[in-house]
Amino acid sequence: MWSRPGFLIRRLHQIADSLFFEACRTKSITPVQFGILTALSTNPWLDQKALGRELALDRTTTAQVLRRLVEKGLVEVRVNPDDRRSRLSVITKAGLNVMRGLQDSMWDSQARLLEPLSEADQKKFMNLAASIVQAHEDMDRES
Repeated sequence: MWSRPGFLIRRLHQIADSLFFEACRTKSITPVQFGILTALSTNPWLDQKALGRELALDRTTTAQVLRRLVEKGLVEVRVNPDDRRSRLSVITKAGLNVMRGLQDSMWDSQARLLEPLSEADQKKFMNLAASIVQAHEDMDRES
């Protein structure tokens, strides 16, 4: 199993989530919810399709996560006046406060994830991971 990239990536993802939950345990926010809050903090009034693309989430997952964030009062969703089938989302003031309050903890969890690597290896890892993701996203767009 340790020779399979998929296994190692899945295991690394589990570790990353665990570190996030440990660092951010004061709020009941998941990494995906934090990602949506972050995206909406820089791009208010995104529709669900664009938000899903931004975070590489399918439509169902995006809708479910948004529903939970709305229930928590962290996001507001409205019908798009230009397309009644579309929903637009914006982060609320409470959502901004939660996101800002967790920012340092989130970065701490990211640093702890890469801590076993030297600074040079951290940069290599990030570059290699970004290259793999970008290559597969490019292939998906071409097909």
